[in-house]
Amino acid sequence: MPVPRGPQRPAATVWLPWLVVAATIATIAVGLTAKFAFDAHWGAPAQPLILFLRPALSTWAIPGLALLGAALLAAPRLLRARIGSFGFGVALFAMTLVSRVALNVARGGPGDLSQVFSLSGGEGRTEYLPGLAYLQHAGVGGLLERWVGLIPGLPTHLAGHPPGLLLSMDALGLDSAAGLAALTIGVGALATPVLYLLARELSDEITARVAALLFVFVPTSLLYGATSADALYATLGVTAAALLLVAGPLRRALGAVALALASFFSYALLAAGAWAAIVRWRRDGFAAALRMALLCGAALAVFYLGLYLLTGFDLFAAIRATDARYREGLAAHRPYFFYLFGSPAAFLVMLGPVAWFAARALVERESAALGLAAVIAISVLAGYTKAETERIWLFLVPFACLAAARSLAVKRLPLVLTALGFQAIATEILFVTKW
Repeated sequence: MPVPRGPQRPAATVWLPWLVVAATIATIAVGLTAKFAFDAHWGAPAQPLILFLRPALSTWAIPGLALLGAALLAAPRLLRARIGSFGFGVALFAMTLVSRVALNVARGGPGDLSQVFSLSGGEGRTEYLPGLAYLQHAGVGGLLERWVGLIPGLPTHLAGHPPGLLLSMDALGLDSAAGLAALTIGVGALATPVLYLLARELSDEITARVAALLFVFVPTSLLYGATSADALYATLGVTAAALLLVAGPLRRALGAVALALASFFSYALLAAGAWAAIVRWRRDGFAAALRMALLCGAALAVFYLGLYLLTGFDLFAAIRATDARYREGLAAHRPYFFYLFGSPAAFLVMLGPVAWFAARALVERESAALGLAAVIAISVLAGYTKAETERIWLFLVPFACLAAARSLAVKRLPLVLTALGFQAIATEILFVTKW
């Protein structure tokens, strides 16, 4: 049975969490005041959050919330359960799956799990299923060769990503909202046991278990883990990071390959490699981090050069076209200076108490927290993620949970998990998030 460890933290941890809270509240206050007092619309209904106040419940809320409550009660027992790593990982997968589904049926029943992807729904027209028509018309080779030219006319979410998910849907024969939802939910839930394995590599057993349980119940995970393809991307990102940080050259080589493949689903997942490099730097020194970075660079070069020679897919032209499409869309109505603060604020709000403990870990110069802070800083300065970060940055949430676990006293875990669960439930019942 894992032995609880007592956190050792400097007095400096007191001020940064409060500064984070104050800055987040101030940013939201500025956004809402600008909208409701001065009629300044900056591309988000609850600037900077994508939230619509529309309370709703269905009869499915009774079994759904009962299951979620049961999972919350079971989590502290699972923390101290006398089971091996494999059994704990299986239990994590099941708990993640059940909790995400249970919460997301509370408003409208099981249909809500696939509605976001449905062509009959408003958001579904901007998602991935409409892209199958392009694939059926051009074929795999033709789609990849013409991808750059197609980007201006593609649905919003598809245009913002490389074609990895679309090609996977075609290969698996998924052509319905229900099929895409099943893929998203199933693959997305695997992120939790993978995070547990990553955390075991970087810390002790109890910290690894705490990090994984935080990820199960953090609002971002519960709210978007069953209804957004970003849940699937989170699994790809944390898998690449885990492989890059485990011992052994073969596994690290597989990690570099995994990162290259993940980037074909979402360009943003390259940030998972950057996070891993920072952690490696802190743990093993600059030379080790540089070798890992060069290995990842080589894998990316081989993958995309081979793809170009075989199909004509031009990575750099695709990135330029995606950037142009992004800046001509909603991003044009989202002011850079506000979202310089608004994007991290939205991300932190949906992390709930996890944000507090991750901030404590940052003061302690914990590697996972430093890497996360660096990735977020680069992202917001580059201006590529204006708003929607409570969903888009789902792939960063495992790293936030890992950082938070390093500064969270084990005896407080039940209280923190309960707070996370209640925040997720209140958000699901009171608001529409579109995903």
